Amino acid sequence: MICPFCGNEDTQVKDSRPAEDGGAIRRRRLCGKCDARFTTFERVQIREIALVKRDGRKSVFDREKLERSFDIALRKRDVDAEAVGMAINDIVRQLESHADGDVPSARVGELVMAALYKLDQVAYVRYASVYRNFREAKDFEAFVEKELGE
Repeated sequence: MICPFCGNEDTQVKDSRPAEDGGAIRRRRLCGKCDARFTTFERVQIREIALVKRDGRKSVFDREKLERSFDIALRKRDVDAEAVGMAINDIVRQLESHADGDVPSARVGELVMAALYKLDQVAYVRYASVYRNFREAKDFEAFVEKELGE
């Protein structure tokens, strides 16, 4: 594993333990060059997931992009990190089990919306504002009234 601080390829695993309900291995590493410590996660990948964009283009699914989407929506919200990790794992498992491996990108958006709805309604509205491309304040109001019944 390459050190994210100095780029050295000689890093040592100092500690390993299960994470995310056994869906991953968390490894604490030490760089032999700069003595930096960092954490990596090892996960099982059943198959490559290809996202099919609205215009028909395909791209490889990026779990880190999914995690960033959750981070942005949940910024400054008091939500259990383990619950977020489990939600992300659940989405990835659903995508991996898709029949042919080609998943419409809209399906990912809907899965994220469903997960955020269960985790935090403010994060749900934040994500929806970008995903559904809200343009004005009345778009938020209409969405909240329809989706949250407020």
